[in-house]
Order: sequence, then structure tokens, then C-alpha cells
Amino acid sequence: MSKDAKRTTIYDLAKLAEASPSAVSSVLNGTWEKRRISRKLAERVMSLAEEQGYSVNVQASLLRRERSNILGMIVPKYDNRYFGKIAEEFEATARARGFFPVVTCTQRDPDLEFEAAKELVSYRAECLISTGATDPDRISAFCDASGVQSINLDLPGTLAPSVISDNYSAAQELTGLILDRCEKELGWSGPLRFVGGRLADHNTSARLEGFLAEHRKRGIAVPQSYIMATGYSAEKAAIALADFHPEGPAGIFVNSTISLEGVVRWHSGLARGGDEIRYGCFDWDPFGPLLPGNVGMVEQDVSAMLTRAFELIGKTDLSHEQVLIPCKLWPFQAPLARREG
Repeated sequence: MSKDAKRTTIYDLAKLAEASPSAVSSVLNGTWEKRRISRKLAERVMSLAEEQGYSVNVQASLLRRERSNILGMIVPKYDNRYFGKIAEEFEATARARGFFPVVTCTQRDPDLEFEAAKELVSYRAECLISTGATDPDRISAFCDASGVQSINLDLPGTLAPSVISDNYSAAQELTGLILDRCEKELGWSGPLRFVGGRLADHNTSARLEGFLAEHRKRGIAVPQSYIMATGYSAEKAAIALADFHPEGPAGIFVNSTISLEGVVRWHSGLARGGDEIRYGCFDWDPFGPLLPGNVGMVEQDVSAMLTRAFELIGKTDLSHEQVLIPCKLWPFQAPLARREG
């Protein structure tokens, strides 16, 4: 638009629609039904607004309303089904409950997370759900000072309620499944290798505790070198296993489908011995059952997590304790790797 171009106003739209400015304002801010304005007029006003390139001054509009109906969510990545499903179900659930959802991806960058939180608060979001945030307490403290509710999802904090998966129990179950299958199919009793994730990350730490607990339960010692928590990256998982050339049966606990890509890449490149490897993955992908050597996967219950989080919205005097949501363990028959020669 040029500097001399005249910006369309509510009064211009009112004249074109042959309606009062207050009626046009009610249509644009969504309160027209309460004022018993006809749908025909509402549709005409919205059509004219689009034709004239009229845009609502959102922040000014919000200042005149008691509620914004905005729910904000930050997510760390869109690169796996888990976070994609969280974002998609969050949007659908929010709309079904009369809210307007806003989701932004922050790339696991704490500064981007905080900037996103500040922007959402500036638009008077009624609640901010921090999903997998690297510094959730920084966000919660800012929200609290601004009078905005915050809830942690996937990763916990100490200044707001946290709804997270029961990573410990699910990891122990998955470890048991892998060890059982190694014993039954390969006559081998462990120990397993743990691949993927970051030890400073709560979820990785809890999963590792469950992994080690199941080994202790069976009287199996795990060498420190078997803990390969080098980050959430397919490339790093493949590099971590690059020097591992199994001469016999082996088992691997894979910590996330992101790391699974690297494990499969390594597994497919083995010159021999691929059919004597069994592994399981903490996280779910429908292609999982088709992968050679994969005996099971853990699916985090996104629907149950979001249901619990939405139950907390609008409530006051909430404790800051963690709400643990059980995961689903899916065992399946592992396809054998194709033998060479």
C-alpha cells in the first residue's frame, strides 16, 4: 500500500454495507449473534471487509473485550509424529471448546521460547502451554508476573503444573520386552545399549532410570560406555554406533524416533549380523513394525495428556506437582534382517 493510499475504516464498511458502525464492529469482533444481527448482514460485512482489504487491529480489539479466547502453545520441533500430533490435537480440542489456538515452533531454543511466550502474552492469551520447553520456569515466571496461566506439557517445570508421560515406567517395560525377546529369540541375556537423547533432559533421565532399573532387577550390569545419549539427532545416533560391529547377538533401547532413523541407518549398513540384533523405541511410528529387528515401541498418550491439560485451564490455586500419564507399549514380531550372500 502506498503512503497516500487511504486505509479502509469501520465507517467505510458501514457505508458500503448500509449498516451502523456499531453493527459492523460487532460483526468484526465476533459478537454479532449476541446483538441479534442477521447472518445475512454479518456475511455481507465480512465479504466487504475482505474485498476492501480491511484488517482488524487485534490488540486494540482485545482491549475492549473481557476475554481473548486465545490459547497459546509452543512446541520444540515438528520433526516427529509425537510433537506434530500434540500440535494438531491441541488445535482441534481448543476450537471444539470455543478457544482460538496459536501454535509456534521454537526449535529447542530457550531464547526463541521466551520471545514466543512474550508475544503470546502481549496478545492476552488466556493460557500458555509450554511443550517440551528447555527452560519452562523462565516462561512460567514471566506468565505469572503478567497474570497469564501457564501449563507445562511433555517436560516438567517447578513453577506451574506439569502434565508429562510416565517415562520411567514405560522405559522399564520396554527394556523388559527387548531383553525377553533377546533371550527367547537369540538366547542372549544382555545388557542392552541405550541410544539417543540428552542426559540433562528430564525425559531422557527418567527413561534411563527405568532402563537401568530393569537391568538391575535381572542382575545385569550395564557398562557406562553402553549409555550413548548423544542428543536427539539421527546423525548423532548413527555416529554413536559407527564403531559398534557386533560379533553376536545384541540389543538396543532407542530413545525417540528421531534417533531411530540413525539406528536403522547403522543397522542397514552392517555387513553381517543384522539378524541377531533386537531393539525397541521409546516413541511411536506406524512404520515401526516393518523395521528389521524392531520388537516394540512406546506410544505416549497425547490425547490423555491434552485432556488433562485442558482440565487445568482456568483453574486457580493449582499445585505445581507433576501429573503422570501412562504410556502404551506396543509389542510386535520383529521382521528379520535380510542375510547377505
